[in-house]
Amino acid sequence: MSGHSKWHTIKHKKGALDAKRGKITTRLVKELTVAARVGGGDPAANPRLRKAIADAKAENIPNDTIERAIKRGTGEIEGAAYEEIIYEGYGPAGVAVLLEAATDNRNRTVSELRHLFSKNGGNLGETGSVSWLFDPKGVITLEKDVKSEEELFEIAVGAGAEDLRDLGEYWEIQTQPEAFDAVLAALKAAGVPTVSADITRVPKTFVRLEGKDAQQMLKLYDALDDHDDVQKISTNFEIDDAEFDRLK
Repeated sequence: MSGHSKWHTIKHKKGALDAKRGKITTRLVKELTVAARVGGGDPAANPRLRKAIADAKAENIPNDTIERAIKRGTGEIEGAAYEEIIYEGYGPAGVAVLLEAATDNRNRTVSELRHLFSKNGGNLGETGSVSWLFDPKGVITLEKDVKSEEELFEIAVGAGAEDLRDLGEYWEIQTQPEAFDAVLAALKAAGVPTVSADITRVPKTFVRLEGKDAQQMLKLYDALDDHDDVQKISTNFEIDDAEFDRLK
């Protein structure tokens, strides 16, 4: 089980997101605000905002909530001024952990994250300590029965994707970030639904975990994922399916 692939899909299985709906809403509203602040409030000219709006609508976030978040980002209305920060650290057995956060209080966030790392067998690192272990990629996950491998390969690679991978229960398409929108549009035009689609950070190497290290890493991941300021988590751990089922 890879930190960037099967772990990603397990988190998106049907019903798995319902338990954290409040967290999902908070995360998406922050992303709307930050995207508007960084690239402007016009989704036609701001791909990041366009995707954030689509993600918010997919989670049934009301239009007025979306509009207020965008206006906070552009400064049209008052609200929290979020800044984006990358935090880097290590989990058990030297697992690389890279966090993308949005916070209105940098000192509070770094203090809380340092505590979560140390409590769960890891430590917060310096800037640049693990980021070199990851490549930015577009990652699109699909249910296994949406199309045949040949059909998906033709659609995805024809639109600029790099790879189509078999994850057992799912297909995973990887793209360069600049090709992500085109591949996603091609899938939509072909009537192919997605389980998840995001520009993320894919590890170059992996650390295989078992036993206590695996258990601690899963606890660390969950603790970081529950933090209100953490938007995305990238890691390079692997856990065998049987071990994962035993621990969870």
